[in-house]
Amino acid sequence: MTTIRDRVNRAAPAGLRDRLKAGLVRYGERTADRRPTPDFLIIGTKRGGTTSLWNYLIRHPLVPRLFPAWNTKSTHYFEENWHRGERWYRSHFPTERQRAALERRYGGPTRVGEAAPLYLFHPLVPWRVRELMPRVRLVVLLRDPVERAYSHWKERRGEGKEPLGFAEALAAEPVRTAGERERLIADPYHVSEAYDWYSYRARGRYLEHLTPWLERFDPGQLLVLPSETLYRDPAGTYARVLDFLGLPRHDPGRYEVFNHRRSAPMDPAVRAELTAYYHPYNVALSERLGIAFDWAVPPA
Repeated sequence: MTTIRDRVNRAAPAGLRDRLKAGLVRYGERTADRRPTPDFLIIGTKRGGTTSLWNYLIRHPLVPRLFPAWNTKSTHYFEENWHRGERWYRSHFPTERQRAALERRYGGPTRVGEAAPLYLFHPLVPWRVRELMPRVRLVVLLRDPVERAYSHWKERRGEGKEPLGFAEALAAEPVRTAGERERLIADPYHVSEAYDWYSYRARGRYLEHLTPWLERFDPGQLLVLPSETLYRDPAGTYARVLDFLGLPRHDPGRYEVFNHRRSAPMDPAVRAELTAYYHPYNVALSERLGIAFDWAVPPA
């Protein structure tokens, strides 16, 4: 698919490209009142398959991409760009006219969304989303928190943002992230890289972060899925998400895995410690949601 970005990049040198892109951003803001807010959000979890699911969804002819097209996954509005305001947020989504054209062409309803794993973890995002989009649908992928933490560390390590080994990074997490959650709550415009980058253990306490969403939205608005189900049966999971969003069935062609990172196995002692640590949290999550997660079992 040729996007606006592709056409801009081919047509102009670097300096002009930047000006054209800035112009598109301004155009989006000027037409924001014709751009409805999203129908759905994929809110987590980080390293839980959100990028893969997002890429499957945007292959559906009735799921248009964000605008401009280089914003391929998320605006990061509710956690990072809150200060920019609602018009800025709306500027990233297709107009009512564009949506109507797609619906005429493909004979079904359009569904517009974004995927931002930090939305699940940020303490102010559930309230912000509820205030702006009370009827939005929410998709949550939850991965074995032990594997999620290790994958999170591998990502940061690969990006050059994590100098410590996995065990050392887990040990340093309380100091690195101390007070950051409180700062985010106290200052609505505070952005914390440490809270995002180094929250390896904390993010896996899923019920703690999911509860504010459960308290603010009707249960029918949330679809919680084990990430392992997406990995084992991507076609079936994709079909279930389409049903949840009210979209007709569609074959995206193939179900490749995005953002997979190979590495050495986790140290067995670290795995055992994390497995024991997460056990009570996993059991409470499973009981609250009524979902039998593969990893919500007693440690060996």
